[in-house]
Amino acid sequence: MSNVQSLERALTILNTLSDYPDGLTITKLTKLVNLSKSTTHRLLATLVDMNYVAKDPESDNYKIGLQTLYIARSVLNNNNIVNVAKPFLKQLCTDINETIHLCIEDKGEIVYIDKIESNQTIRMYSRIGNRAPMYCTAVGKVLLSGMKSERMDEIASSTTFTPRTPRTITSEEELQSEINRVRQQGYALDNIENEEGIRCIAAPIYSHEHRIVASFSISGPSNRVTMDRVNSELIDKVKACSMEISHALGYTG
Repeated sequence: MSNVQSLERALTILNTLSDYPDGLTITKLTKLVNLSKSTTHRLLATLVDMNYVAKDPESDNYKIGLQTLYIARSVLNNNNIVNVAKPFLKQLCTDINETIHLCIEDKGEIVYIDKIESNQTIRMYSRIGNRAPMYCTAVGKVLLSGMKSERMDEIASSTTFTPRTPRTITSEEELQSEINRVRQQGYALDNIENEEGIRCIAAPIYSHEHRIVASFSISGPSNRVTMDRVNSELIDKVKACSMEISHALGYTG
């Protein structure tokens, strides 16, 4: 079935604006979405009228409107994993005082569906709703480890292995070896592979059907989340939290 062009264009505008919290001028937005200025203006007028986009009166920038918040809130409120996991992840954040992410897989990428900040300031790319590759993130590796081999091979073969840091996995063979390791040990590391100076450790969340349906991670600067700390403290904590959340979802393993 072919897409409805005007709807596709409007959603492209929303997706583009979501990457720019401070908004964009219509000129910059027009270039990014590859539309004419008149078409972009016409679509924006409808989106503004329906409150999906707002125009800043001082800067004339267009940004995501509040209607998207209501939709996102409805999705998140109906996501049982977020609701069940949140109290356990909040307690974990309190215990270790580092940022916690909760993620699922969608179309071969990870999607951040919840984030709990520590009280220690750190600049991180992640925001709820953001996407990231699977091959270079701890949460992504965990999700890959729970897939059937056909699905994992499909994702790996369509992945562009961009070296984000000198430690990033850069081939399907390396990824397969890493996923085998994750399956054996029950957790995954992003050992400064996705962002320079950031180390993460992730664990799975199992459903009552014994499937990995989500993963969560502890993330922090590598001078705080050291390998010594990972081995002496964080592995045990993520594994314990993994079982608590999974059992709350009906997992009996």
